[in-house]
Amino acid sequence: MELKNISFEPIWSDSLGAKSSCVLVKTPNTSMVIDPGAAIMQGSFPASMEDKLRWLADAEFAVKNASKQAEVVTISHYHYDHFTDFDAEIYRNKLLLTKNPNEFINESQRGRAENFFSNLCREFGNTDLEKILENKRSKKYPDPGNFLKRAMKMNFGNYQKRKNELIAAGRKWFDARVKSWNRYPLIPELKFEKINVKFPEGREFKFGKTKLRFSKPLFHGIEYSKLGWVFATIIECGGEKLLHSSDLQGPVVEDDADLIIKENPDVLILDGPPTYLLPYMLNFINLNRALENMKKIIEKTDTKLILYDHHLPRDKKYKNYLKEVYALAELKNKKVITVAEYLGKIPKVLELT
Repeated sequence: MELKNISFEPIWSDSLGAKSSCVLVKTPNTSMVIDPGAAIMQGSFPASMEDKLRWLADAEFAVKNASKQAEVVTISHYHYDHFTDFDAEIYRNKLLLTKNPNEFINESQRGRAENFFSNLCREFGNTDLEKILENKRSKKYPDPGNFLKRAMKMNFGNYQKRKNELIAAGRKWFDARVKSWNRYPLIPELKFEKINVKFPEGREFKFGKTKLRFSKPLFHGIEYSKLGWVFATIIECGGEKLLHSSDLQGPVVEDDADLIIKENPDVLILDGPPTYLLPYMLNFINLNRALENMKKIIEKTDTKLILYDHHLPRDKKYKNYLKEVYALAELKNKKVITVAEYLGKIPKVLELT
């Protein structure tokens, strides 16, 4: 699909054989790489280790090459399929818009963020992160469930009792995270000669006629997901719009689907539910939520192209779960395809089975 003011190039995604959700976007005013990371496929993926390592090397090369064409780099969260730690050339001379490491973050990603910012400080500031940390400050955080107007009103029938237990446990987990955020020394935004780092959640940045907008922190999947939080990226220029979802996993939360519908992008780069984790880390109730949300997005937006990839093509059966989605897309004359298919290729997981 060609737009007049926004051009985009999928750099890598799971359908090409390594975990990633990287895209290069250009407008007349700026250029950006979204989520410059790549990770090896899981053990259950039906390919040899030799192939997995080769595809990972190809992905890393493609991500690094794309960064040479960008002024801006965004990192939606600190999972290695979404950021690279550490290849200095990806971040040199860039405006880096990265997930706030001080809040709406779980323990493992906080640790990765500390290591990442330590590397940035040494490479670009010739200093240690410890020397520029700021004093912790106490801050109150409202329950994020209060902002999920639709999801929290869902009735799951026989599953509702269990759902209520999970929500209650999630709230306790969130309260514990707030205590840890208020204990953390603050990692500040950085500005060195060769890099400028800002935390973009809920903010807008302008480059001439181009707007880069970022959602507030969104759960990485279901409500109170212990995987943490991410942000979505919206690029607008000349009346055109591209939205990159990061890891909303479907989206599984109804309010995240509403956000996408409200934005009504021309191009949507959307991650799907991780069906390869059924029935353990993803249950069929949440899978059905994700599929219903996807159908609503197709039904209620003018979006003509949806690159529906990340997570999905790790599973050789993923297309079986999406039959209704594909049928609706065809009925509405919309393309819902993987990155591999967009590039005229067969998704690796289907090529191998």
